[in-house]
Amino acid sequence: MANKANSLAHTKWMCKYHIIFTPKYRRKVIYNQYRKDLGEILRELCRYKHVEIIEGHLMRDHVHMLVMIPPSLSVSAFMGYLKGKSALMMFDRHANLKYKFGNRHFWSEGYYVSTVELNDATVAKYIREQEMHDIAMDKMSVKEYANPFSEAEQQAYKQEKARRKNK
Repeated sequence: MANKANSLAHTKWMCKYHIIFTPKYRRKVIYNQYRKDLGEILRELCRYKHVEIIEGHLMRDHVHMLVMIPPSLSVSAFMGYLKGKSALMMFDRHANLKYKFGNRHFWSEGYYVSTVELNDATVAKYIREQEMHDIAMDKMSVKEYANPFSEAEQQAYKQEKARRKNK
């Protein structure tokens, strides 16, 4: 893990952040070829700003990152840069996304950030296991949704409507 203190000219630092951000309207677009390209783009942009990615995972509808951001760069400036440039790069690589995401809005406006002190191993483990937990929770769900357009449902709707009318 990255437990080393980095240094600038007159500073020793270890600034770790857990960041979560989502695509616009929480669309489930981070999969297949988009997932691979988005991962490459995020790594490349972090490398440009000298931000170390300790752990990261692209879920279908959000991104988890555990990063070390130099103190010379604010978290908000970094996130503006990361989300803005990655959206432009995604639209350049995948022109069809421009029609799904009008006006080049790929990411939602906000993000979640929390500082991580010396318990970064716990946060990294959480990020790694988040997708497996979501899949397990989906499998445990026993609620089944009825088709509202089936004949039995339509017949029940008509009977309820007639009953209400006769009241």
